[in-house]
Amino acid sequence: MPATECQSSFLGRLSIRRNQVITMDGNHDQELEDLELFQKHVSDRFSELLSPPDDVPVDALLSISWLRKLLDIFLCCEAEFKAILMMGDDPSQISKPPVDRFILEFLDRAVKALDLCNAVTNGVESIRHCQKVAEIAVLALDRKPVGDGQARRAKKALNSLMSAMNLDAKEGSNTKTTERSWSFGRRGSNKDRLPGHFRLLSWQVAKNWSAAKQIQAMATNLVVPRGAEASGLVCPVYIMSVVMVFVMWALVAAIPCQERTGLATHFPVPKQLSWAHSMIGLQEKIGDEWKKKEKKGMAGLLEEMQKMEKLGQSLIEFTDSFQFPGETEKVEEAAAHVAELAETCRRMEEGLLPLQMQIREVFHRIVRTRTEFLHVLDQGGKSSVLLV
Repeated sequence: MPATECQSSFLGRLSIRRNQVITMDGNHDQELEDLELFQKHVSDRFSELLSPPDDVPVDALLSISWLRKLLDIFLCCEAEFKAILMMGDDPSQISKPPVDRFILEFLDRAVKALDLCNAVTNGVESIRHCQKVAEIAVLALDRKPVGDGQARRAKKALNSLMSAMNLDAKEGSNTKTTERSWSFGRRGSNKDRLPGHFRLLSWQVAKNWSAAKQIQAMATNLVVPRGAEASGLVCPVYIMSVVMVFVMWALVAAIPCQERTGLATHFPVPKQLSWAHSMIGLQEKIGDEWKKKEKKGMAGLLEEMQKMEKLGQSLIEFTDSFQFPGETEKVEEAAAHVAELAETCRRMEEGLLPLQMQIREVFHRIVRTRTEFLHVLDQGGKSSVLLV
């Protein structure tokens, strides 16, 4: 369900409450009800991602379509989270202890998330490159009958594909890059534009930048609220922090990113939190996939890339031993693999640009929310000075 629709009733309800005059006790009870509803929505959305209902098509874990659903969930949760904190009777509450400390930590995580959006955007571009190389092999082998020249051309393209998918993680996606990534983008020239006028969000990252360390830094001080804090505004800040870290962690696991050593290590989410059960289940599944495939290169765990790698290896074996006219059984088996690779390329062609656009939307949503929170904190600080 699109992010613009899934939280509409929740936001409408908060908007109505904001314009009503109610007692302080009634307001507190309503806030508690809103917090419970927010937790339920987080739980329900991740439950559907882990175990979709029978009438919903199942998307393979870490496929392009699965990632798009994940980003929709993030945008839905983010909109409701901001509504709870900003649409109340007194938004300045976020500038008062203990909420202010949790907000500042959240805003620091947001900056790191922006850098990760940049890295993932660049990673999607490397996937698009692999897709184009794979399409060359498909075109070469899709002819009937396959000749020696087509086999050689396909072999060259497939070897290039395997090389692109198995770069040393320490080298990064661009070995010529030396500049640090800037989170808030730049004014690029036409050469920076992607199909559909999609512009890269940032400069390339530096050689020593690490996606895994960025995730680890985001998870630092991610402590469960206790006591009275657990039922106040600190609670949704903590929940949204966990959602943000999980989404960035899953994106980095799926998409080629620079330096991901140690990514399989889960960031801690206490199992006693009912809204987090499905998220923990997804963590375990993704972590198991990472360990099983021992991805130390750049390809990531994107389902389409895993399939492309498997099919590419099979077709390399076919082209290595091919001599015209080829053995009938092997030619037929190769034709089936070519058809499957063509279908994989088609799904990538249809899904990668919309995925990039969603990442862009996430990036700009985080920027806007961070700016709004900083404004409220700044106004709260000025009010405190005036009162003193």
